[in-house]
Amino acid sequence: MFTLYYYHDPMCSWCWGYRPTAELLFSKLPENVSLENVLGGLAPDDHEPMSVEMRATISGHWKRIQEMLGTEFNFDFWRICDPRRSTYPACRAVIAASKQNREEDMILAIQRAYYLRAMSPSDPGTLEQLAQELELDVTNFDIDLRSAETETALQQQIAHSRSAPIQGFPALALHNGHHLAPVHLDYRNHEVTLRHLQALMLAEYWQPGQASLLKL
Repeated sequence: MFTLYYYHDPMCSWCWGYRPTAELLFSKLPENVSLENVLGGLAPDDHEPMSVEMRATISGHWKRIQEMLGTEFNFDFWRICDPRRSTYPACRAVIAASKQNREEDMILAIQRAYYLRAMSPSDPGTLEQLAQELELDVTNFDIDLRSAETETALQQQIAHSRSAPIQGFPALALHNGHHLAPVHLDYRNHEVTLRHLQALMLAEYWQPGQASLLKL
């Protein structure tokens, strides 16, 4: 068996742009490849409003992704919301939702809230609203969102992403039971990634250090 790790952050705009291609790729994975999400934790807890410079930088990323990939963004976010550069709350929400077997649903809900509904996933109220809309047990969700266990799980995933042979998010890496190898990610064509994935699987062995392999 192989494990394909998907390194992402629910508030990563490039991950939102990659989502349609990622969905195609993940739907066509070979039967002997399991998929596991790994949260990258782009930005730690911060209660201060985002600076004017940071707003310009991130909104500029949105425009670039929209031009490159045709991804939909609601730029009213920058007018309506008082954004903060903090993605850890959204990451914790994904972990909390996973305890109710709704990890993927929460990831998508956060992305749609942020990029399409002009809502800030950095705010606890937004995350609670999304939990309600997903018909989660909101009481347990709120407890898990703030629990030490969830924080530990987040830090473990962040450590995993920082030790992996990747650069930025989104990113992919394949584990063959002994080593971790980066997988080429194509934003437009899932078949390019699938071919590289299959080539790695067919390789007789991976040597440590080869192609930025990392032994776990």
